[in-house]
Amino acid sequence: MNLGLRTEVEVEHVFRIPRRVRYTSTITGVSLRVRESRLLAGLLLQGVDDAHWKHVVVDQNLLQMNSEVSARRKSRILRDRLETMGEGIWTMIHEGSRLQAIQATFACTVKANWILGDFMDITMREQRSLFAPELESRMWIDFIQSCCGRDPDMPHWSESTLARLRSGVFSMLAEAGYLENTRSLAIQNVFLDGELTRYLRDHDERYVLRCMEVNS
Repeated sequence: MNLGLRTEVEVEHVFRIPRRVRYTSTITGVSLRVRESRLLAGLLLQGVDDAHWKHVVVDQNLLQMNSEVSARRKSRILRDRLETMGEGIWTMIHEGSRLQAIQATFACTVKANWILGDFMDITMREQRSLFAPELESRMWIDFIQSCCGRDPDMPHWSESTLARLRSGVFSMLAEAGYLENTRSLAIQNVFLDGELTRYLRDHDERYVLRCMEVNS
């Protein structure tokens, strides 16, 4: 690994986007879930109240979960992701083509989960700068170790949690087209939907856009 380059990239990253980093493991709870996100985006666009939300999502099991507990937990995580953005994104998710919906859902997920965004902005960006054709499994552990410097309060996750985090992040990157699949970890170019790009620029979502353009 080129540690000198990694340090330069991280320093640029930190000073470019001043923020209080907080890494969480919520990304392990739910994958990208585009189908479910489409349904929930529709409810958000309707502006339903909490009682109607519970009736549809939990009582009627809109997302077709295997238990009420799962419906509550997973819908909460997905809603939290969607609510990081606004109606323009929700419309793209709810009404857009599958590709647009995937990318718009991914944008919400990046904003809600800095561990995903920073992995793209730091580790994947470094690999692109080196013209590397793929990621290597060890890079995940290197990245996690570097996270402690950006978030001193980051929890000490167990090996099983770290494995689930890795699986969740790599699976989402593959579903969004940034990796060929979770076996080869081959890096692919991703070209963002024009409407989504305009939305992110117009709403000053510079961090999300930078992460998502990492392979362009």
